[in-house]
Amino acid sequence: MFKLHHVQYGRSFRILWAVEEMGLEEKLGQRLEVVEYQIGSKEMRESDLPRVSPAVRIPAIELNGLEMSESGAIMEYLAETYAPDLGRAPGHVERPAYLQWIHYSETMASLIENLNLQMVFLRPPAAASPVVLKITVARLRATLAGMEARMGDHDWLLPSGFSAADLMFGFNLFAAPYYVHLDEFPKLRAYKARVEALPSYQRSCAREGEQRFYAQAFYPVPEV
Repeated sequence: MFKLHHVQYGRSFRILWAVEEMGLEEKLGQRLEVVEYQIGSKEMRESDLPRVSPAVRIPAIELNGLEMSESGAIMEYLAETYAPDLGRAPGHVERPAYLQWIHYSETMASLIENLNLQMVFLRPPAAASPVVLKITVARLRATLAGMEARMGDHDWLLPSGFSAADLMFGFNLFAAPYYVHLDEFPKLRAYKARVEALPSYQRSCAREGEQRFYAQAFYPVPEV
C-alpha cells in the first residue's frame, strides 16, 4: 500500500512533490493513491485518517505497513530512506542548516494556516479581528524577510544544491503570496521561479489541478 492523505495545495503538497522529485512510484513499483479531503469536512474523521494521524491532520502516509503523519517527519524519513542525496546526513557540514530550513518552513506554514482560517474559512458574523490579521500578516512578512536575507547567491536553500529542505517550501511559496506581495523580496521571487520551472514541481501541480481553495488573488487586511 502506498497512500497519501491529502488536501489540495495544503501541507501535503510537500509530500506529493517529494514523491515526484524522488521518483518513489518507480522505485517502489507502486502507484501512489491520493485520498483527498475537504478541510473541515466530517469525512476526515470518518475515514482512515484518524488511525494514521493522531491529530487527524494532513499529510499522512501509508507505505507498506508504515504509517506516518507530520510533513517534516515524513520528508526527513523519505529522504533518508529513498533519496539520501536530497538529505544531509548526521556529520554533514550542512546538516544544521538543512534541519533549520525544514523546520523554518513549518514556522511560516503555521502563519499561513492561521490566515487561511481567518481570511478564507470564517464568514460573517464570525468576522476575524483586523488587528490580529495585521499582526499575523506582519509575522508572515518577517519570516519571508528572514528567508530573503539568508538566501545568499546560491540557487537553493543550501549552498551545495537542491535538497528536501526546498521541497518543504512548496506549499509556502504557493500560499504566502495570497497574503504578502513578493515585490519586496527579489531573491524569493527568483527562487520561486526556479522552483516552478522544475519538472517534478510541474508534474505535482498537474496532479493537483486548478486550485479550488482561494476565491481571490490576494487577501488584504481589512481596515480597522
